[in-house]
Amino acid sequence: MDSTLISLSNIASHTLLFTVYLALFLPSGKSFTDYSTLVYKNCASETFTDAAYKMYSQALSSLFDELLAHSSQSKFFKAVSGDSERGISGLFQCRGDISDEECYNCVNALSQMSNSLCSQAMAVRVQFVGCYTRYKADGFHESGTTSGTNDLLYKSCGESKEEAGRFLEQRDAAFASLESGVLSNNGYYTTSFDSFEVMAQCEGDLGACDCGKCVSSAVQIAQEECRNADSGEIYLDKCFMSYAYHPDGIAGKTNPENEKGKSNNNGKSTAIIAGGAAALFFGFMLFLFIKSCGKKDDD
Repeated sequence: MDSTLISLSNIASHTLLFTVYLALFLPSGKSFTDYSTLVYKNCASETFTDAAYKMYSQALSSLFDELLAHSSQSKFFKAVSGDSERGISGLFQCRGDISDEECYNCVNALSQMSNSLCSQAMAVRVQFVGCYTRYKADGFHESGTTSGTNDLLYKSCGESKEEAGRFLEQRDAAFASLESGVLSNNGYYTTSFDSFEVMAQCEGDLGACDCGKCVSSAVQIAQEECRNADSGEIYLDKCFMSYAYHPDGIAGKTNPENEKGKSNNNGKSTAIIAGGAAALFFGFMLFLFIKSCGKKDDD
């Protein structure tokens, strides 16, 4: 009897250990992204005094309560909290491709970490992988700073490629596709082009024309600052864009470079011609849109 109980106990113990091993060490069917990973923070140099912060902290807490309440239903929301003497205005935005639950969790992490990252600052912007927030005390403007749609806040560039000829052709065609696509997709667009994945998003209340101009500025910065880097992230005041190069192909998409039995020279020539033609097409579409934006501005 005792030996039977011991055997059953050992089996249960070994089963539990095996289950834990499966959960920890075997690859998941779905890739995991921690959307609450910090990308960058911008904290105003001016800070509240301890006495003033005690009064503002309640308004800040109420602001985050309201932002968090909307984060499970919306990817973008603006709010104002406090009174005429101690008001704080702010917003959050989640990336367009994450779920409502992921958005809520991301904004919840922002609400818990923003104050510790920028203790008592009068204006704050915190960017996570999946969402960002910015808020400031009403009437505050930091001296010596501008607040333009296309102001560069943060950039990150990957490793440089030695042979950049065809790489740059594909990259610029992908960029042109991105600039064109974001205009007709409500300010968020992601796509793959040849061996590139690209993404862009504008702040939720930014008009289509201003969004297009902002993303175009981000693309230009990526071209100038990241040059032939295999990846890059550009964050402007009202938009961001990112790109990544996958030399072995993008999952679920055939990469012509890896197909056997094809001529390398012919493949490269075809890709360059196709990339150039695509860049010209998307560039022409972008030109027409910017031209129409100019007419609206004149009216």
